[in-house]
Amino acid sequence: MAADIKVPTLGESVTTATVARWLKKAGERVAADEALVELETDKVTVEVNAPTAGTLGALVAEEGAEVEVGALLGTIEEGAGAAAPAPAPSTPASSSSPAKPPPPAPGPVSRPATPPADVAAHAPMPSAAKRMEENNVTAAHVGAGSGKDGRITKGDVLAFMSRPAAAPAAAPAAARGPGAEAGREERVKMTRLRRTIASRLKEAQNTAAMLTTFNEVDMSAAMALRTEYRDAFEKKHNGTRLGFMGFFVKACVAALKEFPAVNAEIDGDEIVYKKYVHMGIAVGGANGLVVPVIRDADEMSVAQIERAIGDFGRRARDGALKLDELSGGSFSITNGGVYGSLMSTPILNPPQSAILGMHKIQERPMAIGGKVEIRPMMYLAMSYDHRIVDGKEAVSFLVRVKEGVEDPRRLLLGL
Repeated sequence: MAADIKVPTLGESVTTATVARWLKKAGERVAADEALVELETDKVTVEVNAPTAGTLGALVAEEGAEVEVGALLGTIEEGAGAAAPAPAPSTPASSSSPAKPPPPAPGPVSRPATPPADVAAHAPMPSAAKRMEENNVTAAHVGAGSGKDGRITKGDVLAFMSRPAAAPAAAPAAARGPGAEAGREERVKMTRLRRTIASRLKEAQNTAAMLTTFNEVDMSAAMALRTEYRDAFEKKHNGTRLGFMGFFVKACVAALKEFPAVNAEIDGDEIVYKKYVHMGIAVGGANGLVVPVIRDADEMSVAQIERAIGDFGRRARDGALKLDELSGGSFSITNGGVYGSLMSTPILNPPQSAILGMHKIQERPMAIGGKVEIRPMMYLAMSYDHRIVDGKEAVSFLVRVKEGVEDPRRLLLGL
């Protein structure tokens, strides 16, 4: 009896996904709970595991297909099952379906300008047809496919393109006419995550009255405190590293309590003021920037905040964040300084009304008490929705963050 492999529940408001890639092939043995296929949603990549042990049967949904929650992806046959289909026996050259040509011999091989007329064309799979069109490859070039009834699969096209014979010789610059650059370009379909990021960021530009205010913070005190207590902190909290993000989260929490409009959002013709702080922390993931949320950050210690941020960073790189961890934020922080950014304008993460941008710490000459001193300085930028937050509130909020980070002892004591 066959067991169905279906699209699982993907999270609140997520109803469809794209089949990113199959991790197993039809005919392969699989163990119970073994990862079979990766589904890409608007926010994260989800692995679908085998419901039972057996042999992977026919794959109903191909790579690149869009599927709904509950849709059938494939089946698992009980027992050892049949091995992958053996290749069809070779047939004479006069046969209507010639055998797949052998691998090219070592040495330079050139692809014929016009494919032989006697090479049969096999209807390609949709994903294969798209890749063939993008690379100016015909079915006659690829030959017999490895799919059912000899159909050409995406894998067949990629295998053909990887052969030395598939690389066309470079044309002289003078001979290149209009459109000749197409052969030197690569078209890659946007992932669902990238499409969602593009849509949401454009939505922020189109709907919010977005402005940005800037300031700078002297990191001397925070750096000295971190240096003094870093080793003791890591020892006490089981290896949790003491970074600067914990100071900024605490400073933002204090400022948000003083300026609640920065922690609010617009819902229709109403403003929703939130009596909690769900802090979004932007981190770089395997498929792009994601913003996991530290819930009730206003009730957490620096150690708890740093531990949560470290966990988010590790799981974002592994693509293991959960959907419910990426929604519900009330304010966000992004740190372009980890990539070397000295100054930038962060964009809102709708429906939030503000976002803080941190940047690179750089030593600069500063006038301190009538004297010039070299201090480690960081530029801060806060983008905000002017429909909710007035300029005075935005500037004052950023000043409070600056003051909190510049005097972290008072901040941590709640003064």
